[in-house]
Amino acid sequence: MKRMTLFWGNNTEDIFPGWPGRSLCSYFFGLIWVFLLSLMVERLSHTRFIKPGTNHVTAGLLQTLLYAIRVALAYMVMLAVMSFNVGVFLASVAGYAVGFLVYGSRVFRKSELVPYEESSDIPPLNC
Repeated sequence: MKRMTLFWGNNTEDIFPGWPGRSLCSYFFGLIWVFLLSLMVERLSHTRFIKPGTNHVTAGLLQTLLYAIRVALAYMVMLAVMSFNVGVFLASVAGYAVGFLVYGSRVFRKSELVPYEESSDIPPLNC
C-alpha cells in the first residue's frame, strides 16, 4: 500500500512504478524531471505561440493542441506530487514559481501589457 502522509527520502515512485529508481542519483533526476514538467506548464500558460492573422481554424486547432499538452503535463505533475514525497512537492512548487517568474511576471517582460490584451493563447488553469 502506498503512503498517505508526507515523507522525506529517495525511496519513492513519482509517476510510474519503479521510476525513478532507488538510488540517490535517480531520485535527483526525478526531482529535476518534475521541476521541468511544472516549468513547462507555466511556459505554456504564459507564452503566445499563435501569430496574429493566423487562419481561425488553424489557430483553433493549435490552441486546442497546446491546451491538451498543458493539461497532460499538469496532470503528470499532480501524479508525481501524489507520491507524498516532500522533495517532489518542493520541486514542483519551485518549477511553477520559477516558471511564473520567467514567463508570467513583469521581471523579464520587455514591454508593458496593453490593458485587456491576452498574455497567452490558452486560458489560465483553474481549480
